Amino acid sequence: MNRLLNRLPFQPLTLGLMAAGLLTLAGLGLFATRSQAADTAKPGAATATKPSLTVTTTQAQSGMLPIKLAANGSVAAWQEASVGTEVSGLRVQELHAAVGDYVQRGQVLATFAAESVQADVALARAAVSEAQANAAEALANADRARAVQGTGALSAQQVNQYLTGELTAKARVESAKAQLDSQLLRLKHTQLLSPDSGTISSRTASVGSVVGAGTELFKLIRQSRLEWRGEVTSAELGRITVGTNVVVTSPTGAQYKGRVRMLAPTVDAATRNGLVYVDLNGAVAGTKATPGAFKPGMYARGEFELGSSGALTVPQTAVVVRDGFSYVYRVGADNRIAQLKVQTGRVVGDQIEVQSGVKPEDKLVAVGGSFLSEGDLVKVVEAPKAASKPKEAVAPEKTAQAATK
Repeated sequence: MNRLLNRLPFQPLTLGLMAAGLLTLAGLGLFATRSQAADTAKPGAATATKPSLTVTTTQAQSGMLPIKLAANGSVAAWQEASVGTEVSGLRVQELHAAVGDYVQRGQVLATFAAESVQADVALARAAVSEAQANAAEALANADRARAVQGTGALSAQQVNQYLTGELTAKARVESAKAQLDSQLLRLKHTQLLSPDSGTISSRTASVGSVVGAGTELFKLIRQSRLEWRGEVTSAELGRITVGTNVVVTSPTGAQYKGRVRMLAPTVDAATRNGLVYVDLNGAVAGTKATPGAFKPGMYARGEFELGSSGALTVPQTAVVVRDGFSYVYRVGADNRIAQLKVQTGRVVGDQIEVQSGVKPEDKLVAVGGSFLSEGDLVKVVEAPKAASKPKEAVAPEKTAQAATK
C-alpha cells in the first residue's frame, strides 16, 4: 500500500513529459514541411526537365549533284598477241625475255639452235650454183642451135631439144634460188622477234625444248594498254553512249578516268547484262620495274558520269540508320525532338541526298542523333567555327538576323 502511494505523485509528471515530447516532434515535422514548400515556391527553382543532349543544328542545302551509274567489271588487256615459232623441229637455245618485261617492237625474245638450218642454207647455195652452171651450158647449146637453124646441120628435133634445155635450165635456177630463200627465211626465224611493243604476260618456252611450228611461246599485252569491261543491265545500257566518261576504282583504291570505246552488240542471255568497253587513260599493264595499279583479270568498280540534277543534301552525320531505315531528327521551337523518316539517295563527299521527308527550313540535329528519341528535350548551341582568316566586322543588325535564322 505504501509503495503504491509513493508512485502516485510521479505518474502525472511522466505523462506530461511524454505529451510534451510528442508535441515537439509534431511541430518539427510541420516546420520542415512548410520550409520545403517554401523552397519549392521560390522563383528560379529547378522544376523544368533537364535536356537530354547538347546539339548543333544544320539545314538541308539545295544544289546540283552528278548523276552516276555504278557497275562492276573486269580489267583486261586491250589486245593480247600470241607469239610463237614458225619453224618446226628447232631447239630453244636461249630466252631473252621473261614475264613482266616490257619489250619493243622487233626485240629478240628467244633464239633457236641454227646449225642444221645453216647446213641447209649451204646446200641450197650449192644447188643454186649447180643450176646456174647447167643453165650456162644449156644457153650456149641453144645459141649454137639457133645459129645453124635452117642450114640442115641439125634436125629440127635437135634444135627444139637445145632450146627446151635452155628453158629447163633457167627454171631450175629459179627453183634453186627459191629453195635458198626458203632456207634463209628459216635461218631468220631462228630468232623470235616481238611483233609489237608491250608487256610480256605469259611465257611457256623453256631452254632446250624442241618446238613445232605454230607453238605459242609468249603472250604479249599490246602497247601495255588496258581496258575495263563493265557489266551493265540491259535496262541501263541505253543510258550510256560512246564517249561517256567513266571513273574506275581498283581494289587498291587507285582511280583512273576512262572513256567508253564501244558497247557490246549483244546481251548475255543468262545474266541479261551487256558489256561496256572502257579505255583506261593512263592505266598500263605493270612491269617488273614499275608495277601498275590495274592488272588484267582484276575486278574493279566503275561509275559512268551521266550528267547532273538538283537535290537537297544534308551532312552524313545527320542521318541515322535504324532497323534498315534512315532517320533525321528535327529540333522544334520548344527544343523538342521529332524523328523524321527519310529516303536517301546519292552520296557526294560528306553530303548525302535526301529525296523525301525533309524541308529546307527544318533545323536538324547535325551530330549525335543516334542518342535521341522522339520527344527528347535538347539544348541547342552554335557549331564551332573553323579557324580561318579574320573577316571584316559585321553590323550588329546583320549578326542578329543571322542568329535568328
